[in-house]
Amino acid sequence: MTASIRSDLLKWLIAPLVVINLIGALLIYMLAWAPAQDALDQKLAEAVYDMRAHLKVVDGTVRLDFSDQADRMLRFNLTDSVFYAVRNQSGKLIAGDPDFPSFLVYGGKNNEVIAYMGNLREYHIRIVAMKTVVGTEAVWIGAAETLSARRQIQSRILLALLGLEALLVVASLAIVWFAVTEGLFPLQTMRKRLDTRNANDLSPTEEEGMPAELRPLARAINGLLARAQEDSRARQSFLADIAHQLRTPLAGISAQLELLQSGQRLTAEMEQSTRLISSSVERMIRQTNQLLSLARAEPAQFESKRLAPVEIDKLVTESIQHFVQEADKKRIDIGFDLQPARVMGDRFLLRDLVDNLVDNAIRYSFVDGRITVRCLEIAGDVHLIVEDSGPGIALEDREKVFQRFVRLDDKINGTGLGLAIVHDIAVAHHARIELDTGPDGKGVRFAVCFPAA
Repeated sequence: MTASIRSDLLKWLIAPLVVINLIGALLIYMLAWAPAQDALDQKLAEAVYDMRAHLKVVDGTVRLDFSDQADRMLRFNLTDSVFYAVRNQSGKLIAGDPDFPSFLVYGGKNNEVIAYMGNLREYHIRIVAMKTVVGTEAVWIGAAETLSARRQIQSRILLALLGLEALLVVASLAIVWFAVTEGLFPLQTMRKRLDTRNANDLSPTEEEGMPAELRPLARAINGLLARAQEDSRARQSFLADIAHQLRTPLAGISAQLELLQSGQRLTAEMEQSTRLISSSVERMIRQTNQLLSLARAEPAQFESKRLAPVEIDKLVTESIQHFVQEADKKRIDIGFDLQPARVMGDRFLLRDLVDNLVDNAIRYSFVDGRITVRCLEIAGDVHLIVEDSGPGIALEDREKVFQRFVRLDDKINGTGLGLAIVHDIAVAHHARIELDTGPDGKGVRFAVCFPAA
């Protein structure tokens, strides 16, 4: 099970609050019930004192001078049954109920009431008893009642406490949940910032406005990003250096092959070998150029100060001859519709973008196919569009083609870097790429949409 800071905080905050609320409820119940119990006991104590006032010695015998009306008044209660008894020192009943329980006040102080629980017949009862002296004889007086009224009062207290306790628990849970959510909000904000970043964005995250507890984490992340950026720069620098180092000897080999082919009479076998070598060298030169383009197009290394106004229609025009020559090798009809359009960009990178888009279209188009390159302005944005009549790209593969080293057709020579380079250059120029089916439902249509200069 995945650990959760939120769950731990809620657990360690809610559990103690619930326990404290329960303890508080118990204390409140005791504080509320004790006065109610005392008030009810006081009523019985008043009956005991009233009986004591009516005790008299007649002919040397203690008697309770109670009329039938007084007896009825003593026993009158709307909710409970009332019992009483008066006994002498030997336990003989002087007045009241014969089955009244034995008194528990033997040896107690005179005229001091004591309350306790007992049983009478099938009832649980509350008893208030007192030892007193009438004349020279010790007498015990007791009054008791059943517990219906007390239980009703207990029930009302409990129901009120349960309602109050439920309200307090719900309020506590809401407050704790809100407090934890608000407390974790800066962490969630930090996570969202990192989640929404481009994968190539290695710039440090902002520490300003962060709580003191999160700043060490932000510093650690920034340190990691800084090391990753240094590694990326070193990797890109190495890649660019290797590409530069390879271009010179490859260009020399290509020049020597051209010289050999033009200045010497070669046998058929030698001509075949030189053609194969020349083709391999051309492929290596193209791959080296792509590695160099990849190093230059890395978004994390791109510097906005390199941006300058570039007339993208003229940039395409400069490469038309090369594109036409390559298209003629497969008898592909390549057409151009170039309207004047200017963007803010890096001229070398934009040249790489155009070259890779058109080269990709030529490579994947069928023999006798058709390619159209357009440059136009739509709603303030500059659109560079390349359409071909090739096999197209399936919907499920359209996200993959911009990943490095992904090739949809292994039968066609390539490194799988061309469209990845296009994607990186577009990102560096804040452009978006739209990929759709080509004209007449065939082939593919790439559109790179630049914000106008």
